[in-house]
Amino acid sequence: METAKQTYRLEGLSCTNCAAKFEKNIRDIQTVEGVQLNFGASKVTVEGEASVQQLEEAGAFDGIKVYPERERQQPKEPFWKKRENLPPLISLLFTMAGILALVQLGEGHIAATGLFVVAILVGGVDLFKTGLKNLSRLEFDMRTLMTIAIIGAAIIGEWAEAAVVVFLFALSEALEDYSMDKARQSIRSLMDIAPNRATVRRDGQLMEVDVEDVQIGDMMLIKPGDKLAMDGEVAKGATSINQAAITGESIPVYKQPGDEVFAGTLNEEGSLEVRVTKRSEDTTIAKIIHLVEEAQAERAPSQQFVDKFARYYTPAIIALASLVAIVPPLFFGASWTEWVYSGLAVLVVGCPCALVISTPVAIVTAIGNAARNGVLIKGGIHLEETGRLQAIAFDKTGTLTEGKPEVTDILPSGTMSPDELLGKARAMETFSRHPLASAIIRKAEEAGAGEYPAENFQSMTGKGASASIDGTRYYIGSPSLFEGMQEMPESLATQISRLQAEGKTVMLVGTEQEIEGLIAVADSVRKTSPSIIRKLHDLGIRQTVMLTGDNQAAGNAIGKQLGMTETKAELLPQDKLDAVKDIRKNHGNTAMVGDGVNDAPALAAATVGIAMGGAGTDTALETADIALMADDLEKLPYTVSLSRRALSVIKQNIMFALGIKLVALLLVIPGWLTLWIAILADVGATLLVVLNSMRLMKNGEM
Repeated sequence: METAKQTYRLEGLSCTNCAAKFEKNIRDIQTVEGVQLNFGASKVTVEGEASVQQLEEAGAFDGIKVYPERERQQPKEPFWKKRENLPPLISLLFTMAGILALVQLGEGHIAATGLFVVAILVGGVDLFKTGLKNLSRLEFDMRTLMTIAIIGAAIIGEWAEAAVVVFLFALSEALEDYSMDKARQSIRSLMDIAPNRATVRRDGQLMEVDVEDVQIGDMMLIKPGDKLAMDGEVAKGATSINQAAITGESIPVYKQPGDEVFAGTLNEEGSLEVRVTKRSEDTTIAKIIHLVEEAQAERAPSQQFVDKFARYYTPAIIALASLVAIVPPLFFGASWTEWVYSGLAVLVVGCPCALVISTPVAIVTAIGNAARNGVLIKGGIHLEETGRLQAIAFDKTGTLTEGKPEVTDILPSGTMSPDELLGKARAMETFSRHPLASAIIRKAEEAGAGEYPAENFQSMTGKGASASIDGTRYYIGSPSLFEGMQEMPESLATQISRLQAEGKTVMLVGTEQEIEGLIAVADSVRKTSPSIIRKLHDLGIRQTVMLTGDNQAAGNAIGKQLGMTETKAELLPQDKLDAVKDIRKNHGNTAMVGDGVNDAPALAAATVGIAMGGAGTDTALETADIALMADDLEKLPYTVSLSRRALSVIKQNIMFALGIKLVALLLVIPGWLTLWIAILADVGATLLVVLNSMRLMKNGEM
């Protein structure tokens, strides 16, 4: 029998150490069999039996609140109104009063000391509870270090500094909470995109129901100005839909019967009746939220490094603080009070708050920002790898081009008329799924070409197709298909070269004995593609490569038009995989951009696989590392820029966190390091890391 799983959202989970402790406490509940805690998304999944009350008791040490996943949370209180921020503020008032008394009445006066004691007790009661409990279990986290430092300062009579440390540590924790909350705001805003109720027609009556109760096949009524609550297919009506929330497209998309629509998008004009095609948990927005939350749970290489480093860093700081406090008095006759004080200062400055939060806050912010802009990045590792890209390979058809090729030339070379040539070409291509086949079929229908019955169709992957028409075996395909059958007339070869130089794909039609003519097809380049390639080069992408099955001349013509660094043409599907491996070998980190279906092997072989049109295809969401939700490349430069900025911010954060502490620790040598400087260094580093990471919420370049 499968164990029941329950998922809960958490509030107040701001510290990775606290998250680890919370997870351990849940595991200790006897009825719980397994726990998965997602710090980035602030969620926990529990296998077994555990009530909300039991879970909140497990997180009571940090005031963690627990909510069932589907419950809509109330809007969060502003930072300055939070009840847990009241004790630190009262502590600050008593500390300031104590400093004033110190100035007026002199050092050591009972009134000043009394005010500092009250400040320490009011602001540090929760800190001491946890710190002392951890100390009794020999668990050395940030709260343990701070508890030792504050008690030690009080013992040697440094009441003023102990009170300041209490307040500044509370401020540091509040900053962590604020920063993680701001970073997670992107996910919260995604969850609120789609309405939680829908108007459906059942048994001829309109009724409003919860989205969880809407069934596949229900007819949903959408009025002008309404947001769609479910994914579906337009059954009746036509309108413009603003899909920016899902795909990042700024221009509304016109929808009519048969078109797909998504939950969370906005109906701008007419009324619609939409047939529901997915349950609420399977909608595109639900999948985006799930994948983004999973992405935030996946540890990026930088975060793995920081976590591993912090594991050894904290014990090392405790050892260093002990040596600073003991060695000079014990072996060199120095003052115990002076060096114990310095040891306590080392303990405080060594607190790894800023270091631990340096990477997750940047990654959560960047992934959330991308999701809001129609880009789904499926993990911190892919965010970092995109930031290091040197080369990008593109599938041509439907990625750089419109993906709707049109027939441009019909040139008979034998006894056939243009109408007959087009008609027989259509007879063969009716059985094919190739994009060029649809262009010939459309052209034949427009021209009213003759109809011919075809039998025994056979596809030749990457070369063409053949079928029997009126008892004769006809072939249609690339010039290379006919090279092995017969000699190419010089005049025809000249025509082929001319058309290919114009960027057109040439298909020959004929039998084994005679070539009857040629049909040229061109796929128009997307208007935005050349400017997108220029932007990528400006961002530092050294190599842009177009991969196409077209002949080399046609490929080169389109590649030149786009401003590509290189074009690899005449590729069969399996050749694209080899091409990506080759680019990666020669140029380093390589992305592959495709539609996520035909290009799946190449996407998997690249350092980062980027799929187009993720909003419409489950395959794109599942196979790619990054999905561009709209079916165009407009968001690719933004994604590369964001990833480069995120990588830069992560490196800066680690440097800030370690650099400030190193400078503070060096102040021990001349004896200048005080508890005030130590805690200010810690708070300063946390503040710098938070503010630096918040820059990733903006969409502009650095």
